[in-house]
Amino acid sequence: MLKLVRDMLEFVEKSPSAYHAAANVCETLRRCGFEELRESGEWKPEVGKGYYVLRNDSSLIAFRLPESKEASGFHIVAAHSDSPAFKVKESPEMAVEEHYVRLNTEKYGGMILSTWLDRPLSVAGRVAVKEQGRIVTKLVNIDKDLLVIPNVAIHMDRKMNQGVEYNPQTDMLPLYADASFGRKKNGLMKKVAKAAGVKPEEILGQDLFLYVREKGRVFGESGEFVLSPRLDDLQCVFSCVSAFAQTMPKHYIGVCAVFDNEEVGSSTGQGADSTFLEDTLYRVAKGLGYERERYLRMLSESFLISADNAHAVHPNHPEKADPTNRPYLNGGIVIKYHGSQKYMTDAVSAARMKDLCVRAGVPYQTYANRSDIAGGSTLGNIAVSHVPLRGVDIGLAQLAMHSAVETGGAKDTEYAVKAFKVFFGE
Repeated sequence: MLKLVRDMLEFVEKSPSAYHAAANVCETLRRCGFEELRESGEWKPEVGKGYYVLRNDSSLIAFRLPESKEASGFHIVAAHSDSPAFKVKESPEMAVEEHYVRLNTEKYGGMILSTWLDRPLSVAGRVAVKEQGRIVTKLVNIDKDLLVIPNVAIHMDRKMNQGVEYNPQTDMLPLYADASFGRKKNGLMKKVAKAAGVKPEEILGQDLFLYVREKGRVFGESGEFVLSPRLDDLQCVFSCVSAFAQTMPKHYIGVCAVFDNEEVGSSTGQGADSTFLEDTLYRVAKGLGYERERYLRMLSESFLISADNAHAVHPNHPEKADPTNRPYLNGGIVIKYHGSQKYMTDAVSAARMKDLCVRAGVPYQTYANRSDIAGGSTLGNIAVSHVPLRGVDIGLAQLAMHSAVETGGAKDTEYAVKAFKVFFGE
């Protein structure tokens, strides 16, 4: 268990942005013999082999065909590559009275703003440059403690501990430089260019985000907890990819989908609300020589597990949880329900997930929002609005969701990997 947890934390550390997460998944798949396909190319998948396709550098769908050409349908696990963060705006450097230099940023997703204060931060993402007449992208990670968002001293705001409403344009801009150190203009983009291996003037576009430099760790009396940035949802991404890469399907086409932009509603060209999953599944079936009627019959026999972390009962505020559906860290896979269909779980899909957990030998628990507290949404019901699949929403229990650093259970990654292996092996 400990090795698996440390591998998961290493994956998170190497994935400071959605672009890095997708690239790391692709690298894992390549090492396991998967072949890359391009949406602009022709697909001729062969039975018994694995493939993956990347969209806009941050979303990917991988699939593996069973040895038998007559696949019954698709077994899909979907997670998301993005996490709440601050996005760096264009022309970001801002001087303050010729002394300090800050970066101009904006929120990406629903963040607990206070948790980003007084932590070492840096910048990661991608840049776009022109090479041999084509626009290409390059990953960027400035691997150093570069920034901080400093708190206001208690002496300057005596009501600080009575609650503060943070303004993202004034309170949450990171300190970047001291002008008295002989700072040069556009210093950030020079560092970005160096990290990308290009010249500053070659950069034509950028998607850059702040990320927390704190490394994930195991803690607790017996090492039962994990503390890490971006557990939501890289813990599920890691679990899905680990199980998928190690498992050969028998009767179903195994599919591992990692979507970007879940934290901002999924309504992008690479989000779950795009045609990415629909396009990919259809092209797989067509590449196998199936007619559309056969493809639709396959969809009716398919199943989607949407894996996005779930809220655990909080030790200091147990009253925030539903009276009867109360997940805990290390309690197993969380099956998520919502009466207004923010989650796609229903009686049949929940029964299938519970049966899968029993066969995998892992525990499961259930989650529902308190009826007087609005909950979040996820990618499951959005994806199935494009592709008519039966599915279930699950997650791994965690505390402080959307904090800069989140807390999870050390056992739960192993539970997810075991369940996904059984699912992909069918």
